[in-house]
Amino acid sequence: MQPACMDACLIFSSLTQEILFLEIMIMKNMRVFLLIVSVSFVNIVFAQDRDFPDYRSKKENFLRIQDKDIRSDIASFSIGGMDESMGKGTLASIPATKYGSDFITFSGSNIQVTITAGSFDASKHKLQYYNKEHLVKIDTKPYYGKYGEVPQTTIANITVLIDKDSVVIPPAAYADLYEPDFTYRDATGTVKSYNKVMISPDKKKVYIYMLNRDNLGSYEVTWVIQDKKYLRRVVDFGFLK
Repeated sequence: MQPACMDACLIFSSLTQEILFLEIMIMKNMRVFLLIVSVSFVNIVFAQDRDFPDYRSKKENFLRIQDKDIRSDIASFSIGGMDESMGKGTLASIPATKYGSDFITFSGSNIQVTITAGSFDASKHKLQYYNKEHLVKIDTKPYYGKYGEVPQTTIANITVLIDKDSVVIPPAAYADLYEPDFTYRDATGTVKSYNKVMISPDKKKVYIYMLNRDNLGSYEVTWVIQDKKYLRRVVDFGFLK
């Protein structure tokens, strides 16, 4: 092959690779854009459909996270952090090893997490309604999961073991969270879960994530454990009907 021909082939190959790279980047950006538009649209519809006040606070939302490392980690897997997810790597995860209609267990890497559901007994709670029709507070506090209606299920308990050490998740971290979804079936009938347990790159933090969907506007929660101690939770809501 003549030198001129070889140079032309090399230039063409380089241009082809650059074009392919640009196409991939455009596709990634378009995917994020469409997801953002979709979530925003559902939020608008949800706000228009709801004819009662929403007392749920946004002080625990993703956008309120100040810690840069935690914010970056949660952005890599949450819906609330979706518009900051570009360029974020995938965190190591702990697989779900057991599940049922009222529980799910994740085990691996010397970590075990079990989330258990319970039944909601309305007679044991103070229920506050708006216009005697829409439930807006339980025990004087707004709540997540089937907002506007009486929930059927609760998060009864979260047990965490790290290196055989028990990590206490206080009831206040889940007492206002209802209607937990542990699994679902995809189009092929395969059982899957939106929920996950992730480990930070420095292995000092563990993130327990749940996405609980319902027709009144879903919510997601991430419980953050740092150095084998419960640190905080992050809650976003009102999307993905």
